[in-house]
Amino acid sequence: MIDLIDILLPAFLAGLLVLCTHVPLGYQVLKRGIIFIDLAIAQMAGLGAVLVATTDLGHHIPGAAYLISALFSLSGAGIIALFERHARRHLEALIGCLYVLSATAAYLLLANNPHGGDLLKQVLSGQILWVTFEDLYLHFALIGTIMAIILLKPAMLAGRWFYFLFAIAITSSVQLVGVFLVFSTLIIPAIATTNMPHSRTRSAYIIGGLAYLAGLVVSAQWDLPSGATIVWSLAAVAILYSVSFKKLTKQ
Repeated sequence: MIDLIDILLPAFLAGLLVLCTHVPLGYQVLKRGIIFIDLAIAQMAGLGAVLVATTDLGHHIPGAAYLISALFSLSGAGIIALFERHARRHLEALIGCLYVLSATAAYLLLANNPHGGDLLKQVLSGQILWVTFEDLYLHFALIGTIMAIILLKPAMLAGRWFYFLFAIAITSSVQLVGVFLVFSTLIIPAIATTNMPHSRTRSAYIIGGLAYLAGLVVSAQWDLPSGATIVWSLAAVAILYSVSFKKLTKQ
């Protein structure tokens, strides 16, 4: 039992860290109507991680996995900012193209790698159950800084700085939980609570926290892939919470 707690606790804390930034960023994504930006930038971050894993960069640059992923994420954010400025009419389609190009670039890099399948699975599904307390220190500092900016300067989310903050947050979360959970954590709690007249942010955090806890317990108990299990848990908890909220408001 103690070993199970030692595994689940840092994983759950990693999920809470991801939720901290992804709830406010998720609302902004919905407001801007750029639903697939998270997939595109998360995949860009994943492409950076794949590049490090398939080259010698990791041996020559300290912290190469994070630095290269951040560089790719920021590049993706810059490209999308240009799309928004010069081709807003086709913004969502162009973001989709960016996602497809970065995803297929990762496939091409891994085409002749004997461990390519495992690396790709790690980028997409993440390895949240293997997160340790030591892994959380850097992410805690980064996410704490981003949250301080959001709380003290909320107007930055409405401007061009949104893309920069988004890219840094996504880089951190991809390292912790993988591409699938990045998208799900951004969109599912936000879309489940976006029409609530009050306490929607608190409700989004409750949905996310309960879903991560339930998903981790189920994945550990039945030896299921943790990332995929938490995605389904997010969907289930969001539906149950939304239905319960509607029933309560009708009474």
